[in-house]
Amino acid sequence: MAYWFLDIAATPSVKAAQAAMGSDRIWSDFTGHRDFDRFTESEAAFIAARDSFYLASVSETGWPYVQHRGGPTGFLKMLDAETLAFPDYRGNRQYISLGNVTADDRVALILMDYAGRQRLKIYAHIAVIAVDADPALAAQLAIPGYRAVPERLFKLRLETFDWNCPQHITPRFTEAEIALAVTPLRDRIATLEAENATLRAKLAARGDE
Repeated sequence: MAYWFLDIAATPSVKAAQAAMGSDRIWSDFTGHRDFDRFTESEAAFIAARDSFYLASVSETGWPYVQHRGGPTGFLKMLDAETLAFPDYRGNRQYISLGNVTADDRVALILMDYAGRQRLKIYAHIAVIAVDADPALAAQLAIPGYRAVPERLFKLRLETFDWNCPQHITPRFTEAEIALAVTPLRDRIATLEAENATLRAKLAARGDE
């Protein structure tokens, strides 16, 4: 059966490593069907909820480079079941990823949900688009109220994706997630403080009688 992500990732040296570690039979006897060449509603929801991801590219000399990309939640947009895009905001101005992808358009992305202990891996081909070359796409990727100005747009054509198991993902939470989690506690504290103030006022009134 198909396991398209591993069909790409499992080079001869990877297969040799699997054989050495005794896991080659797991994948050679795989009976599932994981083309994963089109995003579903599950991936769409996961992608829309992310405010960052990791982007890997490779230079002409063969050195890999992994870069953290961030922005407002949902800045990485799924245009359709096979296409992603995001605005490229100015960073440290080294332009390593930009240079790499102009030489080789193959990239890998890892999207993390630390709170939910989920990880999505994506293989894609990436295209660099000038902001003024595609006004419709630029408007689609614009984030209302976000002050950063994109230097360019990146559009990704999906090759395949895969989900990782949650093992070794340490739960971490953003300020917004923590604030949402403690809201019931804050509400309860406010209620108790109001009740306490009322009781104090009643006791004070009785003392004045």
